[in-house]
Amino acid sequence: MSLVSEGAELAVRVQAASARHEPSIASVGDYVALMKPRVMSLVVFTALVGLMIAPAHIHPVIGFAALLCIAVGAGAAGALNMWYDADIDALMTRTVNRSIPQGRIMPGEALGFGMTLAVFSVAVLGLLVSWLAAALLAFTIFFYVVIYTMWLNAGRRGISSSAVRRARCLR
Repeated sequence: MSLVSEGAELAVRVQAASARHEPSIASVGDYVALMKPRVMSLVVFTALVGLMIAPAHIHPVIGFAALLCIAVGAGAAGALNMWYDADIDALMTRTVNRSIPQGRIMPGEALGFGMTLAVFSVAVLGLLVSWLAAALLAFTIFFYVVIYTMWLNAGRRGISSSAVRRARCLR
């Protein structure tokens, strides 16, 4: 091996290593979209209706804190869902322009963002409202991410992946 080729290989390795430490090119809008705001709005509306028809009086500050934590928890579940489904999102026409498949948000960043939001929302809900409400929020996030995203959609992932592979072979 010559010194030129060794130098070129070293330059490529250094460039790849430094590329891993570059800041994200994601905008605030990318992170908001990662939280699936349309789904969040449905969750917040449902929680608001529950607070309004609750038989006991709820202090408005406690109610607002609960709604905010529920919204952030729903956003965390959405972000974790998008992190897990990033590979299949890159293959589907409807989801190909999302921030993870486009490379604006790295998968590790999405995972960290979702986990941070999840822990924060559950902890704050527990501290400000009640630990029972926090436990229910934690279970909801777990159910959406693990049961719905990872387990129930496992069949869909296999069908979609094989269908995409077959479609590529037909071209």
